[in-house]
Amino acid sequence: MKTLSITSTVKNHPTHPYEEMKKKILGAKYELSLAFVGKARAAKLNLDYRQKTYTPNVLSFPLTESAGEIIICPQVAKNEAKQHNLSIDGYIAFLFIHGLLHLKGLDHGDTMDKQEQKYLKLFNIS
Repeated sequence: MKTLSITSTVKNHPTHPYEEMKKKILGAKYELSLAFVGKARAAKLNLDYRQKTYTPNVLSFPLTESAGEIIICPQVAKNEAKQHNLSIDGYIAFLFIHGLLHLKGLDHGDTMDKQEQKYLKLFNIS
């Protein structure tokens, strides 16, 4: 049984082992929706749900203890990838991992940074 659904309102988004990444970080039973959206949609969601007025690279929303949603804006990721010494596809994978760790309950800081690096290595992301 698949516990990950992927949708996209943008033309291109990279393929990664999203299901495997989700299982490794959140477990096999966690139900996750992953959406790739454009800048306008990402900005609207950020304003509506977080009262923030910028266009985010990733948003993560826990829905229940065992379900959540991650939204990634590839256009923003494309502009930020070089700052993080990653390819655009690699940075999108990083953002997915970042969102998964938020859904797991981690906040920004050393623990999250270490976990991100661990999963980047595990999934051979560059």
